[in-house]
Amino acid sequence: MEIEYKYTSHNEQDTMELAQNMESEKFPNMVICLKGELGSGKTVFVKGFAQSLGIDENITSPTFNLVKEYHSGEMPLYHMDVYRLEDGDDGTIGLTDYFSKGGVTIIEWSDIIKDSLPDERLEIKFKVIDEEMRVLILTPYGEAYEDLLSAVL
Repeated sequence: MEIEYKYTSHNEQDTMELAQNMESEKFPNMVICLKGELGSGKTVFVKGFAQSLGIDENITSPTFNLVKEYHSGEMPLYHMDVYRLEDGDDGTIGLTDYFSKGGVTIIEWSDIIKDSLPDERLEIKFKVIDEEMRVLILTPYGEAYEDLLSAVL
């Protein structure tokens, strides 16, 4: 049975803090899947996570190159944006290699490649309430991610 957790983010700072708290519980081959409409806070989450990892580069959505790799932090961060992939696009073949490279993979628009996602992962759905407020629905798949959410929420 799927467990869902709800987190209300009142502004970008809340979203970044949640990401930073998750970063403090990170582990190799962690996969975080982000879903939500444009402007719902997915990239803000990635920025908070990256900042907490010690990555000082500017984090932008990797819309045109699918994956951006950051190696300047405590652990590699692989930031994916699969928005431009079509369903069943063979572009996912190389993407799945990242799930076992020992870093943290965060995927924006992950529902587009749902058939390629690892069984164990964390899904976060961003729901826009108003200009500032978001409700995040967090669904852990696997014990490591259940433990992560128990520690953070």
